[in-house]
Amino acid sequence: MSAAQVTPARLEQSGPALAGGAWQPEILAFCCNYCAYAAADLAGSRRMQYPSNVRVMHVPCTGKIEMEHILAAFEKGIDGVLIAGCLEGGCHFLEGNLRAKRRSEYLREMLDQLGVGRERLRMVNLSAAMAPTFVARVKEVVETVKGLGPNPLRKSVP
Repeated sequence: MSAAQVTPARLEQSGPALAGGAWQPEILAFCCNYCAYAAADLAGSRRMQYPSNVRVMHVPCTGKIEMEHILAAFEKGIDGVLIAGCLEGGCHFLEGNLRAKRRSEYLREMLDQLGVGRERLRMVNLSAAMAPTFVARVKEVVETVKGLGPNPLRKSVP
């Protein structure tokens, strides 16, 4: 599965994915270049399956993801966000994943206060060789968000 380019305009156009008439959550996965994106790429090379309603966004480092990027995704209707970075202590930018971890914890609290729910945001740490773990974490996020229902900030589709 290749990474889809996600733009604000594309997020606005997206609606709930339908599979057999059932609602499917839309998940945005921010994956760091050196580890998580490599794990996602390896999963694709191995033909490992994960839900098609997950969009992988390639980022240089999870430490470069600003809080407003994540909040904007929720505001545009994304149902869940996964931040996938290098293993702790193994960041190619030294402390990027630690910064992302602090930000994600802060955002999880904020999402609870906003009524969106902290469970819609998750951060995981992976190495480039952890394709099965990447697939497992993606499936876990999809199932968690599916249980929560649609993003309460999602605008109803006419």
